[in-house]
Amino acid sequence: MISITSKSVYALSALVELAHHEGGDPIPVSELARRRDLPAQFLEQLFGSLRRANIVTSRRGVKGGYLLARPAANINALEVVQTLDGQISEDQLAIPPWGEIVGALRDQLADRDLATLAAAETAESGGAMYYI
Repeated sequence: MISITSKSVYALSALVELAHHEGGDPIPVSELARRRDLPAQFLEQLFGSLRRANIVTSRRGVKGGYLLARPAANINALEVVQTLDGQISEDQLAIPPWGEIVGALRDQLADRDLATLAAAETAESGGAMYYI
C-alpha cells in the first residue's frame, strides 16, 4: 500500500520554502533546515534524490544551495512522495476498498502543487506548516 514517510513530509516542507523564494538566490540545505526546523543531514540526503528526479537543482560555491528545477506550479506533492517513498501501482488501486482510498489520496496529492501549498501556507499564517 501507499506509504508516506517522514522523508516526504520533510522534503515537502523544504520544497515549499523554496517555492516561497522562487526566482531568488539558491538556499543552502543548512538554511532550509534552520527555517523549517528539520535535520540538515537528513534533508541533504533527500535533496540528492530530488535532484536526480529533476525537482531541485543545486549550485556550488559561496552563494550555492538549492533551487526548484522547474516552476513551483509544475511540481506536485504526488511527484515528491513517489520520488521518495515509491510509486503507487495500479495493483494497489485494484484492491477494494483500499483502492478507492489510495486513489483518493493519490488524486489529492496530484492536485496540490508547490505553488498552491506555498500560497495556502502564506494565507493561513505565514508559518512553517504546509497543507496537503
